[in-house]
Amino acid sequence: MQITAGLVKELRERTGAGMMECKKALTETGGDIDAAVELMRKSGAAKADKKASRIAAEGVIALELADGAAAAMVEVNSETDFVSKGDDFQSFAREVAASVLQHRPADLDGLMQIALAGGGTVDSRRRDLVAKIGENINVRRFRLMDSPAGTVGGYLHGTRIGVLVAMQGGDAGLAKDVAMHIAASRPVCVAEQDLPADLLAKEREIFAAQAADSGKPAEILEKMVDGRIKKFVKEVTLLGQPFVKDPDLSVEKLLAKYQAQVVAFERFEVGEGIEKRSENFAEEVMAQMGAS
Repeated sequence: MQITAGLVKELRERTGAGMMECKKALTETGGDIDAAVELMRKSGAAKADKKASRIAAEGVIALELADGAAAAMVEVNSETDFVSKGDDFQSFAREVAASVLQHRPADLDGLMQIALAGGGTVDSRRRDLVAKIGENINVRRFRLMDSPAGTVGGYLHGTRIGVLVAMQGGDAGLAKDVAMHIAASRPVCVAEQDLPADLLAKEREIFAAQAADSGKPAEILEKMVDGRIKKFVKEVTLLGQPFVKDPDLSVEKLLAKYQAQVVAFERFEVGEGIEKRSENFAEEVMAQMGAS
């Protein structure tokens, strides 16, 4: 069968692959476009495996809210910021967030096996996207949050920072304001009692070493360290921080004003904790020239 330009065009539209790759697949399948799609999906899966070792530290955060009673948040990563801004990538991230809220997977492995409304599982659609776009793509993490007797709110800062907040009391507007504050101020936890003991011990050790250089008596040094610890606690706990919309008001006082309480929160930022590879363009070009 003759491989026409029209067939190649149709296959490109269905797969998003390059012209030569489409023509090759059609040739191998004798012009059967459905068989060519299947063949390219299989080869795309192989490509996905090859790209899996490449660092994906860019991407988006996607949120899905359900009537203030539950919400889901996911981080989906790509290798470049350019890809993360594409419609296909962002649509996939939103679908994954919606699937978390609907199916409530227990872990990431369970999430990857969920069937999406548009066909295929989360993992097979991810692999298809890798084949189409040509970059490593990962669904890195998710959080599902409920508050049956309260309110769950969320806030997205662009597509790179997302926050979920579960509250008792208050309303959706207050939950969103608190989520916005968390996005900006990065608290470690809700209150002082939630701070890890090792973190406080480490800070106390640092402050004590700094105070010791002052040459003041021991009892004064202890008070200095205690004062710095109190200031540190206010800086890193949600309740102790000044509210971003009104710095004269602490978040604790803001919540008290509405008789509300923050039960839990989660803050995702794209790429946090991922060790990014430092690229040297000149070295990369020289390496490619040496390999050719």
